[in-house]
Amino acid sequence: MNTVQRFSVAAVFVVASGVASVVAAPSLPAQLVTHWNAAGDPDGRMSKTLALALVPALSAALLVLFALLPRIDPLRENVAAFRPYYDWFVVVFSAYLFVIHAGILAFNLGYEFDFTLFILAAVAGLFYYIGILLGHTERNWFVGIRTPWTLSNEEVWKRTHELGGRLFKLTAIVSLVGLLFGEYAIYFLLVPALATAVITIVYSYYLYRKLVERDGSSPDPGI
Repeated sequence: MNTVQRFSVAAVFVVASGVASVVAAPSLPAQLVTHWNAAGDPDGRMSKTLALALVPALSAALLVLFALLPRIDPLRENVAAFRPYYDWFVVVFSAYLFVIHAGILAFNLGYEFDFTLFILAAVAGLFYYIGILLGHTERNWFVGIRTPWTLSNEEVWKRTHELGGRLFKLTAIVSLVGLLFGEYAIYFLLVPALATAVITIVYSYYLYRKLVERDGSSPDPGI
């Protein structure tokens, strides 16, 4: 399967979001629940017109953006090296948005379920694939853990992304375990996600400084 075919799969999810909106529209109330608190209780609403259009429009715009980014990246040859993983991320992300949109429609059509847990399960799946993507990402301007230190050194980029990939997968697994803890489940996502962000930033700086000390100068000024 090539890039065009993979993006076509992503486009199917975008179109499906629009079709779901059209099919569900006659049976929906004028105001849709679109936000829930940590306990799973609805606490925010949006007009039907905006709620039905938001995700399909956002998905379409992001699909165009995702198609454009590899073309404008100064290191586009590096993106080509992991392009299948990038393309599948676009598919996974488009599917994620479709699932969230379908869940919102289902809830407002009267199906009862804990929407917060539903969201957390979807995010866990997205995070796990991000972990896979990070493990294959080459240095570029748009995708990955882009700190001043990863962008300045190939080894720092590689080792930081290896660690980040493992941490994102671990966050996904912990998030799924958290689904067993009801209203506390969100913390099983937020805490490891925040820890992942902090750890990867600090690690990239530490590793860069370590290489500077080892080599006696700023290594690989890079891009």
